[in-house]
Amino acid sequence: MSMQTLLIIALSPLAGAIIAGFLGRKIGRVGSHVVTIASVALSCFLSVQVLLGLINGEFGAFNENAYTWMVTGDVTFNIGFMIDSLTAIMMSVVTFVSLMVHIYTIGYMHDDPGYQRFFAYISLFTFSMLMLVMSNNFLQLFFGWEAVGLVSYLLIGFWFKKESAIFANMKAFLVNRVGDFGFLIGIAAVMMSFGTLDYAEVFAQLPNFADSTITIFPGVEWSLMTFIAIALFIGAMGKSAQAPLHVWLADSMEGPTPISALIHAATMVTAGIFMVARMSPIFEMSDTALSFVMLIGAFTAFFMGLIGIVQNDIKRVIAYSTLSQLGYMTVALGVSAYSAAIFHLMTHAFFKALLFLGAGSVIIAMHHKQDMSEMGGLKKYMPITFITMWVGTLALIGMPGFSGFFSKDIIIEATKESHRWGSSVAYVAVLLGVFITALYSFRLIYLTFHGKEKMDNHTKDHLKESPWVVTLPLVLLAIPSVFIGWFTIEPLLFGDFLKDAIHVNPANDVVAHIGEYDFHGVASFVLHGMTQPPFFLALAGFALATYVYTKKISVAVQAKKTFAPIYNILMNKYGFDSFNQKYIAGGLVKLGNLLWKWSDSKLIDGLVVNGSAKLVNKVSKAMRGLQTGYIYHYALVMAVAVIFFIGTYVL
Repeated sequence: MSMQTLLIIALSPLAGAIIAGFLGRKIGRVGSHVVTIASVALSCFLSVQVLLGLINGEFGAFNENAYTWMVTGDVTFNIGFMIDSLTAIMMSVVTFVSLMVHIYTIGYMHDDPGYQRFFAYISLFTFSMLMLVMSNNFLQLFFGWEAVGLVSYLLIGFWFKKESAIFANMKAFLVNRVGDFGFLIGIAAVMMSFGTLDYAEVFAQLPNFADSTITIFPGVEWSLMTFIAIALFIGAMGKSAQAPLHVWLADSMEGPTPISALIHAATMVTAGIFMVARMSPIFEMSDTALSFVMLIGAFTAFFMGLIGIVQNDIKRVIAYSTLSQLGYMTVALGVSAYSAAIFHLMTHAFFKALLFLGAGSVIIAMHHKQDMSEMGGLKKYMPITFITMWVGTLALIGMPGFSGFFSKDIIIEATKESHRWGSSVAYVAVLLGVFITALYSFRLIYLTFHGKEKMDNHTKDHLKESPWVVTLPLVLLAIPSVFIGWFTIEPLLFGDFLKDAIHVNPANDVVAHIGEYDFHGVASFVLHGMTQPPFFLALAGFALATYVYTKKISVAVQAKKTFAPIYNILMNKYGFDSFNQKYIAGGLVKLGNLLWKWSDSKLIDGLVVNGSAKLVNKVSKAMRGLQTGYIYHYALVMAVAVIFFIGTYVL
C-alpha cells in the first residue's frame, strides 16, 4: 500500500466528476458515463486490492499525512489517510455500490436532459465519501462530512423544477445542519482538550482524560468524554437519520432512484455509523453516552419501521426500512457491538441497494409511477426484477442463510447479552422490529408483483423487463446479498480482522462473549437461528402479509378503519413533520418577522436611518433661520461675540 495508490483511489472519482461536469457537453452522454464509470471502477478495483492485502497480511495498517494544510501556533492541520481493516471495508463497499449505481444510471436516466450533470454529481459524491472514510484526522473527516451533505443536497433537488424536490433538498440540508452543529461542537471540544485533531494522537491521550470534567452551565460539571461522545453522536444522528433528526430521509425520495440507492445504502446514511465505530475509544469511556446511543437507535428501529407498514409509495417503504435498519446499527453501537454494526452496514449496503434499484426498475416499467396501489402482477412481465427483489427482501427480513440474517441476528443477540442501562428496552424493540420488517417487506412484494393487475391499459401494454444496464447491477448485488455473510461473519465478528481498528473494553465485549459460548461455526449458527425468536417473528410477519395481501385484502381495509387513530398517527409520521413545520420553522419565521418589524423596520430604518435624517433636517431648519442675509444681523452677531469674548477675558 502506498500513498500514490490511496491518492488514486480518492481522487479518481473527483477527476471523473470534473471532466463530466465541465466538459460534459463536449464529450457527450457516452463520454460522461464512460469517464465516471471508469474512474469509480478504478477506485473500486484498488480498494478491493487494499482490502485483500490487509486480509492476506501483505501489509499492515497505514497512517500517513499527504500534506500540511495549515499551521497555527502549536497546532498542525494535515490532510492524510488512515487505512486499516475498518476503512478498507468501507472503501470497498462504497466504491462497489457506487459502481453499480453508475452502471444502473445509464438506463434509468437515459432520457433525462441533465444526464451528464447527474454523472458528475454521483462521482463527486463518491469522492466525498472516500475522503470521509479514509481520513486520519477530524479536519478531513469534517470536510468529507460536509461535502457529502452538500452533494446530497444537489442530488435530492436534481429535478430543480419540481417544487417537492426543492423542498426536500432544503429540508435535508437544514436538518443536517442541526446535527452538524453538535458535530462541530464535539470536534471543537476535542481540539480544546487534546490540542490536536489527529485520530492517533487523540486516542493515545484518552487515558489522561478519563476523569476530566467540563463546565457547560455554571455550577454543572459534565464528564468530558460523555460530552464529546454525545456531541459527536448528534452529528451522526443527522447524517444517519436517527430520531428526531430522521425527518429528511424519507423526503429525499424526491431525487432520482439511483441517488436514493447511493444515499441510503452504502454512503451518506452510514457515515454516522462509521464515525461512531471509528471513535470507539472515545465512546467506550462513557456508559452514559452509549446508553443514549442505544436508546435512540431502539426508538428509531421500532417506530420508523411501523411507518413503513402504511406507506404506498414503493420508494418510501424502502426508505423507512432504511431508517429502521440504521436504528439496528445504532443499537449495536450502543451495546459496544461495533463490529456487528459494521457487519450489518456492509450486508445492508448490498441488499438495500438491490431493493432501491429494483424499485427503480419497477418505476421505469410503470412509466415513473410509484404508487403500489396502481401495480400488481408484475412478476410475469419483469422476472429478473421480481427474483432479485425477492432475494433482497429475504436478506432484509433476516431469513437464515441470507446475508441480513447473520448481521441482524448478531445485533439482536448482542443486545440481549448486554447489561447496559436500557438494554432490555432496546432488546424488545429490535425483536419486535423483526416482525414489522417482515410485514412491510412482503406487503411491498405482494402489492407490486403478485395479485390483480391494477395498472391502466396503456401502462400494461408497454410493460417489459428493464434493459441489461438496469438488471445487471441487480444480479451483481443479489449475489453478495445471499452469500457475503457466510464468508465474513467469522473474521469480522469473532476473528482478529477488526481488532486493531475498533476498541472495546473487555467488560463491554458482548460479541466476544457470543463468540465464546454461542458460535460454533457458520452452519451451526444458521441452524441455531432457526430455533430463535427472530426467525419465528419473521415467519409470523411473512404469514400475516401473505394472508392479508394475497387472500384477504379486505382485512387490511377493515384494519385501517378499526385502527383509524393509530393509522392516522403513522400516516402523520408521529407529528414530527407537522411539529417542525408549525413550531420550529413557523416559530423561526415569526421570530424573523418580529426582528424585522422591531429591529430592522423600527430600530434600524426608523431610528438610525430615518431618525438621523430627521435630526439633520431639524438642525438644518434651525441653522437656516440664522442665515437671514441682512448685514445688520451679522453685525449684531459680531458685536455680541466681541462683547462675550471681552467679558470672558476680563472676568
